[in-house]
Amino acid sequence: MYFLKSFQCLPLLAILSPALAPLVEAAAASTAQPTTNPAAGTKESAIVKAAATPSAAAAAAACSDLLVDDFASQSQLTFLNYNVLVQASSDDATMKSLMVSKNRLTLTPTNTGSYFYTIFGCLSATNTYNGLGWLIKAPSGSSFQIELQTSPTCNGDQPVSNVLTTRQLGWTFDGTEKYYAMPFSKFSGLDTGHLTAIVFSNFGRPTSFGPIAFYCGIGSAYPIPQTVQPVEPRGTVPATTGPSAFVVDRFANRDSNALGFYHGGDDPATYKIANGKLTFTTKGNSDLSWYTQLSGTCSDFTVNDKSYVHIAYTGSAAFSVALQQHNPTCNENIAPYPQTWDDVVAARYSNSAKTDIYIPLSHFRIDRKKAIGFALKGFYTSDTTVISLIEIVKTVPSGFLVPSKLDTAPLYFACTRPNSFAFAIDDGIPDLAQQVVTSISRANIKVTFFTVGLPLLDASNNFTVLYKDMLTKGHQIALHSYTHPPMEGLPDLAAIDWELNKDIDAVQRSLGVTSKYFRPPFGTEGARIRQRLAAVIPDSKFVAWSVDVEDYLWAESSTPSKQVDAFRRDVNKGGNLVVMHYLYPSTVSYLDQFISIAKGTGKQLMRVDQCLEDPGAPPL
Repeated sequence: MYFLKSFQCLPLLAILSPALAPLVEAAAASTAQPTTNPAAGTKESAIVKAAATPSAAAAAAACSDLLVDDFASQSQLTFLNYNVLVQASSDDATMKSLMVSKNRLTLTPTNTGSYFYTIFGCLSATNTYNGLGWLIKAPSGSSFQIELQTSPTCNGDQPVSNVLTTRQLGWTFDGTEKYYAMPFSKFSGLDTGHLTAIVFSNFGRPTSFGPIAFYCGIGSAYPIPQTVQPVEPRGTVPATTGPSAFVVDRFANRDSNALGFYHGGDDPATYKIANGKLTFTTKGNSDLSWYTQLSGTCSDFTVNDKSYVHIAYTGSAAFSVALQQHNPTCNENIAPYPQTWDDVVAARYSNSAKTDIYIPLSHFRIDRKKAIGFALKGFYTSDTTVISLIEIVKTVPSGFLVPSKLDTAPLYFACTRPNSFAFAIDDGIPDLAQQVVTSISRANIKVTFFTVGLPLLDASNNFTVLYKDMLTKGHQIALHSYTHPPMEGLPDLAAIDWELNKDIDAVQRSLGVTSKYFRPPFGTEGARIRQRLAAVIPDSKFVAWSVDVEDYLWAESSTPSKQVDAFRRDVNKGGNLVVMHYLYPSTVSYLDQFISIAKGTGKQLMRVDQCLEDPGAPPL
């Protein structure tokens, strides 16, 4: 079968501004020997070189605290390496972990040489801010070092380091979270007019930080944003009665279900079949799925439209249940396979005892005349799930309230317009963008760019200028999340909505456009993200792919030409909707060849909205 799997992990340098890239490259290459400022004698002082672009001086008229980082997003910090100021923030690549949760960052050092930094740009706090403050939770007896960096020229040529330890500041810790204010007056001779970065080092034990902010007056803890969970409809629908009942899977065999057809999962290390039970331990990897088929080809399931799929389980119901649809030819050798699927959140259909799930088959909005089978997917906690039975039942037990169906954004793997083909290109490296522009201009085609929102707010990387130019040339700009996390794996619906709404806002503010087209980071899909996408953006489209150049596998290997082989293979199967990035020189160098292969099919190349027959798309 064709399974939607994780394929892309954008390198840090693909999103960072060119000014920040050398810093991060150096941090990754050296865990103990950054450049030393002779005057300060501290290894971290080279970080100031990343602060090449001065930020606006703080307004002194009506002072309000200036947030540096609220630790709202794991991927914002550890994937894109940005703080709230849209400046670089990261460790030296030696921390055991940087874990973000509930607006807290927990730093777990490998040794006292591990450090964490966050950059201000080149910020003037003179006559405006009196210091920096943040929440800290550290074990009793802990201490660490704090270095404030300044640059009189704001270009990193003359970095100045100002260092104090927490003991010198008079701070003590007792294992509870407290607010600590760090007045600039504690640092002798500090140039508050040219603050560039703060570096934390010499940690002996794991330490947690809350939001970091410049404060006015005497300082107080920055108010942590209150998370408001979206309210989903809680209506119910009348129970129905179907014509028949039969068992799909009792997990008696390793490779086949009770119907004699295939069952199995993406990663055998995450599930076990034993003693008539299927046990999942995905460790929060929302990209993994498990499948059980209803037939070896198309199965007309409409006769069971009034029936239910029943899943007997223990443990967690924090996952999605999908019913997959075959392609129009019912041929697994034709791409895409499956054609699509619809899914629901299992927990929403569970009984109060948390032992049984009952889902109306009519709630899977696909062509049920072409059903393939069920998939259990989108696991969004680390808790174990144990399933002992999957069956079709005529109706639900007395007293069970059947929830109403929540809308899900439709999932597309292929163009719907006859004889069409679309290049859908995800974000990449600014330095390679012009080669992409040249190739698509030379080929006289229109494409779609799926862009991550937060980097658009970083003027130094030129993404906004690039995409504005693409818009004027008639290309489509679409959504790809705000910070590029695996969105189905986010802890709650509020976190999913935060990604969507921040992305929408960033694209609107930077480019002046909106979009109802969304491609999931890493290709991770599940019911929660599709339901929230449908709720936040009416008539939205969830766009996957049926042609994968597999740049993540081959671009930096010894056989980069296998990207061309992968492209040709999927095109020969009938795929017509591409995923690729301009992350790697080799991938971009093959773009002309990709376009030539696509044109060789005789299909018309166009934007995604055009290939999906959107009435609002520009005419061909």
